[in-house]
Amino acid sequence: MARLSMRSSDIKPSPVREMLNVSQRPGMISFAGGLPSPETFAGLDLPPPPRDLLQYGPTEGEPALRARIAEDLAALGLDTAPDRVMVLSGSQQGIDLAAKLVVDAGTTLAVESPAYLAALQVFRFYGARFEIIDRGAPGAGWADAPPSMAPPSMAYVIPTFQNPSGHCWTADERAAMAAACQAHEVILFEDDPYRDLVYEPCERRPVCAGLTSGSWIYQGSFSKTVAPGLRLGYLTASPDLFPLLVQLKQAADLHTNRLSQWMVLQYLNDPGRAARMDQVAALYRTKRDAFADALTRHLGNKASWALPPGGLFFWLTLADGVDVEALLKRCVERGVLFTPGSHFLAEGGASPTIRLNFSLAEPEAAERGLAVIGEALGEMARADERT
Repeated sequence: MARLSMRSSDIKPSPVREMLNVSQRPGMISFAGGLPSPETFAGLDLPPPPRDLLQYGPTEGEPALRARIAEDLAALGLDTAPDRVMVLSGSQQGIDLAAKLVVDAGTTLAVESPAYLAALQVFRFYGARFEIIDRGAPGAGWADAPPSMAPPSMAYVIPTFQNPSGHCWTADERAAMAAACQAHEVILFEDDPYRDLVYEPCERRPVCAGLTSGSWIYQGSFSKTVAPGLRLGYLTASPDLFPLLVQLKQAADLHTNRLSQWMVLQYLNDPGRAARMDQVAALYRTKRDAFADALTRHLGNKASWALPPGGLFFWLTLADGVDVEALLKRCVERGVLFTPGSHFLAEGGASPTIRLNFSLAEPEAAERGLAVIGEALGEMARADERT
């Protein structure tokens, strides 16, 4: 056997990637991934890019793109500038860099539960332990904690159209989170990939904008608004953390794809950008509402859920006692895929919940897929009655 690191012994396959592999089967209706609709991909019919983009570039990203991103972030109330913006190879890289910066074996992180499963996977890989955030009272107990139970090193949150729940934090919840992190010197890591996919009025001011001191990281993505295949995200951070994150990226990939950066800059500078995003939001609102109607028809008496005000997901709670893994097996055999809610639990364990993506499947396919889930739940309930 090769002599591998102790960390490598705990590598687990990504549920996200495994689901995507299953979703490629012919005829499969997938509600599993957070895939945007191809209809929303930006039309990037562009002239040939400058040839100098084929050369190595700066680790932090292209100066013009960083300046453009900084302009948008400053408008949200964030304390940033072009020299504190870094372009990422997808926002997943930002999660990895933050974990490398903060997490040692046994480091405690504060997270939501449910939480973004790919972030949990990264944090676990580096040895993190989790403390669950109470949005109503974030930081409860941090002030009185004994030395052996110090406040967490970092809090990771998705306050706007949270993945997987779709919840949008209130202004009070955001203010309380910012105050708790600032008071107890906890790094606030805010992940904000869905903020532009808004369908109902909702507080969307970044939590990081409420900090007047302390350490923080704020990141976003172009995967949901331009095209995921470009693999482009960005982050900004407080002055104490930003140089360290740059050094970590230098060791990771030198710099992000310069052609993708050029393409996204053209999109950001397009005068029709705002109108295009209005069209994207309108399309997704229509898809969401059609999906909600189909849910009511096929699962109305078998599950509960809330209408998400933005983002790409419905979070369903099934009747207690439903074996979600058995349900998934039945559905996959009939060509329907979803993500069990247990994958999103920081504390682990079983859960009578599932996450359904509404953005990818066409309405007719969504109708058929939800009918399959409803039929499978009905069969399982009848089988339980007979036993």
